[in-house]
Amino acid sequence: MRVEIRISGLGGQGVVLAGYILGKAAVYDGKNVVQTQSYGAEARGSAAKSELIISDEKIGFPMVRKCDILVAMSREAVKKNLKDLKKNGILLIDSSYVKSEVKAEAKIFKIQATHIAEKLYGQKIYANMVMLGALTKITNIVNENSMEQAIKNVVPKETIIKNIQAYKKGIEII
Repeated sequence: MRVEIRISGLGGQGVVLAGYILGKAAVYDGKNVVQTQSYGAEARGSAAKSELIISDEKIGFPMVRKCDILVAMSREAVKKNLKDLKKNGILLIDSSYVKSEVKAEAKIFKIQATHIAEKLYGQKIYANMVMLGALTKITNIVNENSMEQAIKNVVPKETIIKNIQAYKKGIEII
């Protein structure tokens, strides 16, 4: 098993954190992982992405060429990254920001991650955790308990409860 994943959005949406947590959860599951990240010079509000390769085998080439899974947290992320999604891949869209119809030869999941985060947890910063929950449920790429453990080990102590709740909400809505 080898899966290439890109989580994309805007700086400040937590896409790099989401990628880091997903990678850590995969390591807890005993998988090999490579995780890279990039974001614009001004960081907040500019393009950001986190890429992961999760594999049972050694990873020889550490860059994502064509992703099996694309998470797009903004309209710009869809426009910029859709071309890199494999045919019949999995596309998760934050439909709070992506209102227009997206055409792709992929399994498309529309999740109102930002809307849910604001409504239930008072801040849109938890949208990334809602998306991670949805991603975990849809793909089974990592064990749910490994993901919870990774969240607990990475996020600030005072935000653990809300992050876990948002993650579980993402699982629940699928």
